[in-house]
Amino acid sequence: MQFADPKTLSKAELESGSIFAPRFDAAGLVTAITVDSASKDVLMVAHMNAEAIAATLETGHAHYWSRSRGELWKKGATSGELQEVVEMRTDCDQDAIVLVVNQTGHGAACHTGRKSCFFRTVERDGQGATLADTGMPKLFDPEDVYKGT
Repeated sequence: MQFADPKTLSKAELESGSIFAPRFDAAGLVTAITVDSASKDVLMVAHMNAEAIAATLETGHAHYWSRSRGELWKKGATSGELQEVVEMRTDCDQDAIVLVVNQTGHGAACHTGRKSCFFRTVERDGQGATLADTGMPKLFDPEDVYKGT
């Protein structure tokens, strides 16, 4: 699947038109924010390249680009925690994407087994900041799910 080159569009076409032309960064990526369709909770933030966007559009399941592994990643391929895409949005200048998903499996988007990757709060202390767990429970045991991977 090919996408329009944003450099060929006017500012008005890019920001208000109907042509999908993702503005990839120097590494060929856009930021993707994933939101639960029912609760509207932010589940995770990842990155997508053209291949990940195309695979997501073609299959209806979220795909991302793993910067650490340098490969296409179908969310939930190992854990069974697939993300069924309800809606894909882009921001006004098309350099970020929001995926609204139905989180399947146990309902955990995070590899730690929690519903969301955002299970800690940042709190000020006398020295700067610390992290505090919100108490979000683990929905699966990552040791069992990811053993051997």
